[in-house]
Amino acid sequence: MELERVDNYKGISVKVLLDSGAMGMFVDKKFVEKNSFKLEKLERPVRIQNVDGTGNSGGLVTHKIEVNVYYQGHVERMKLDVCNLGRAEVILGMLWLAAHNPEMNWETGEVKMTRCPALCGKNREKKEKRELKKRRGEQEEEEAIRWAVDKKEDWEKEEEMEIDHK
Repeated sequence: MELERVDNYKGISVKVLLDSGAMGMFVDKKFVEKNSFKLEKLERPVRIQNVDGTGNSGGLVTHKIEVNVYYQGHVERMKLDVCNLGRAEVILGMLWLAAHNPEMNWETGEVKMTRCPALCGKNREKKEKRELKKRRGEQEEEEAIRWAVDKKEDWEKEEEMEIDHK
C-alpha cells in the first residue's frame, strides 16, 4: 500500500495490518515523525486500548494525519490517528473493513478491493468512465440528428414516399 502526503504529494510505501479487533484507523508515531507528515491536532484527546486491555504506551491520541491511499487501483483520502503501534506502520480496523468489505484470500493473504463503496476513487473512476460513455453516446445521437437535418434532400424523398403510399 502507498500513502501519499497531501502537502507535497510524496508517496511512501507502508506495511498495513488489517485488524478486525481494532475499531479505528491508526498510523505509528515513529513512522509519522520519520516521514515528516503534517500533524493535525484533535479537538480533544482520545484514549485507546491495546488488544490486551492496557492503555497505549504513547498515552492519549492527540493528533491525526491526512493522507491519500493507493492500493490496486483503489484511491482514497483518509485520516489516521497517530499513536504507538509497535511493529505495524498502519492499522486499518473495523470501520474501514466494514466500509470497504475487501475480498480476502486467507490461504494466500491476498486482499482484493472488489467491493469498494461509491466514495472510493476506484468506483469514482468507473462512474466517470460510465458517464463519459453515456455522454459519447448522447453526442453520437446528436451528430446523427444533425446529419439527418443537414440532408434536406432526404426530407423530400420522405414526402414523396408518403404521397406514393396514399
